Amino acid sequence: MSTAVRPGDVLLGAQAGAVVLPVCDHYSGVEARMKKSLALQAEMAEEFGACVFDVTLDCEDGAPVGGEAEHAALVTELALAAKRGMRVGVRVHPVDHPAFAGDVVTIAGRAADRLSYLMVPKVESLVDVLQAVDALAAADAGALPLHVLIESPLAVRNAFDIAAHPRVQLLSFGLMDFVSAHAGAIPADGMGAAGQFTHPLVVRAKLEIASAAHAYGKVPSHCVVTEFSDTDAMRTAAKKAASQFGYTRMWSIHPAQIRPILEAFAPDEAQIHLATKIIAAAEAAGWAPVSFDGTLHDRASYRHFWQVLTRAHATGRALPHEAQGWFAPAASDPTTDNQRPEGFSP
Repeated sequence: MSTAVRPGDVLLGAQAGAVVLPVCDHYSGVEARMKKSLALQAEMAEEFGACVFDVTLDCEDGAPVGGEAEHAALVTELALAAKRGMRVGVRVHPVDHPAFAGDVVTIAGRAADRLSYLMVPKVESLVDVLQAVDALAAADAGALPLHVLIESPLAVRNAFDIAAHPRVQLLSFGLMDFVSAHAGAIPADGMGAAGQFTHPLVVRAKLEIASAAHAYGKVPSHCVVTEFSDTDAMRTAAKKAASQFGYTRMWSIHPAQIRPILEAFAPDEAQIHLATKIIAAAEAAGWAPVSFDGTLHDRASYRHFWQVLTRAHATGRALPHEAQGWFAPAASDPTTDNQRPEGFSP
């Protein structure tokens, strides 16, 4: 099978949805847990044959008050020491926090080439994005993608403007701060695994963020499930986020949550095989419309089935032999680390 022209090149291009990242974003901020997270990431990459989840080293909640500079230095050393081929990001302090500038200078200034992204919390508007972009440019880290946390009613209102900025790669929903921002108007169970899918204001925020992300080809990342010991609650929430709310990625705050997220966001075997057959038929037809099992397919449906396969690849699912060539590195591709998402967008 020829791979001179890859399906993604034909079907996506500048099409919204072209960015594909690992479906799980695992957060840790305490030194011992950060080290364990990085070790687990490398172990599971060996198991799956791909880096199937990101590790975000946390400065916002992880740094002790008064020890922000020391924590930023620790995070930088961990990022620099991470195994090659792994995807590591850092959550810094908000742009209006006194430690923000120091975070960027220390972390992005020293480790930008080893980082996959910088997560900026409590982004309220495009002004905050521009401030983060300027800070990265001043630290000679101008190419580092930005992930942003939407955590307030005002931020939800501005989500489309935020998503439109070319440096923003991902919009993430900060559930707990969003609920707290309503001064008690949303009950506490709106932060729970079940209540976050039923309270109208929380549901509306989730849908707005997902819609804004998809409108500009960015990744919508779903919020936490705080009941980390309840595997069934985690699995149910992840399935709802993926199948009903349009999210293509989700937070993990405990190692036990990683595999349920991978399972919930990965296509099943039947979807993978159907997608492979349809993309193979499309390729054989030169991407013209085809009839498959009595159903008409054209480039619109081809894009959907190609995205099924890219999600399968990003979650480490086994691909049929005929699909594997679509994801093999091109002979002309330079050897790279995993820092940029293009590795997941053949």
